[in-house]
Amino acid sequence: MSPVDPTGRITLEHGSGGALSRELTEELIYPLFEGAEYPELSDASEVRLDGRSYVTTDTYVVDPPVFPGGDIGTLAVFGTCNDLAVCGARPLYLTVGLVLEEGLPIQLLRRVLESLRDAAARAGVHVVTGDTKVVPAGKGGGIYINTAGIGRVTGEDRLSPRRMAPGDRLLVSAPVGAHGMAILAAREQLAVAGSLRSDCAFLYPLCRALCGLGADLRFMRDATRGGVAAVLNEAARGGERGIEIREQDVPVAGAVAAAADLLGLNPLEVANEGVLVAVVSSAAGPAALELLRVHELGVGAAEIGTVTAEHPGRVILETTVGGRRILDMPRGLLLPRIC
Repeated sequence: MSPVDPTGRITLEHGSGGALSRELTEELIYPLFEGAEYPELSDASEVRLDGRSYVTTDTYVVDPPVFPGGDIGTLAVFGTCNDLAVCGARPLYLTVGLVLEEGLPIQLLRRVLESLRDAAARAGVHVVTGDTKVVPAGKGGGIYINTAGIGRVTGEDRLSPRRMAPGDRLLVSAPVGAHGMAILAAREQLAVAGSLRSDCAFLYPLCRALCGLGADLRFMRDATRGGVAAVLNEAARGGERGIEIREQDVPVAGAVAAAADLLGLNPLEVANEGVLVAVVSSAAGPAALELLRVHELGVGAAEIGTVTAEHPGRVILETTVGGRRILDMPRGLLLPRIC
């Protein structure tokens, strides 16, 4: 059976390196990515970069692979590109490694690969090489995707939490918690699933705008696993500065807040795939918010806190009822296979 047959399924022979492997690659996978930057199937592809560059890698195991607001193909592109973007780099190239489980429907594989191709086109990045492996039924998760991304640094300032100073302002670009709650609701077939959608998005336009602030931009991070809480704790850890945030100022969509409350989850600890956290100088705070809010991905941007010289290494949350408590690094396996 041809691998392009939408009624077919992945078999172990598709990963054997033989005829079916070649057909899967040549008839289904490679035609979706062939182009000037990927002109032929080879063991490696040429890339050309000028100036400083960044490289990153990530692996995606999300369950279910298709979810409200996206799928694992879109997620793999945007997630890796966002890791480059928040470091101040323009994403340029991607590699794609596929781990397929025996029995995976060809139709699902095609959908995911088409989404990956379309997301790469929207992000302006080129897929330049890849690999495919097949594991026996019951030994994998349907489809896993590993990506590596290469981007060129566009500014002069290296972004780092070490550059934070007392009085700096903390911003989030959008309401938090949507991705993780959408995945969980879809996986568990919760009644609220129909009202939740992943925020999966390409953040480079927002990052590029903030980079225009120059030295007033201290650092950025996309709030994926562990959510905003993890980002803030990583930023404060081991440093001479503390962080204070105001719970009432953290934007959370109504449906996300309701679902999180029902399940006993804190939206600050839930994964996002279209939200960045930025720290900017006190003077640049208003301008940074304006830069975010003029873009459709940043209309819900908000200032949620400040950097302080007090309680170094700690994140303190001012609750909606006026109390104060430590916001710890999330612990335990809250939401497995979320990205």
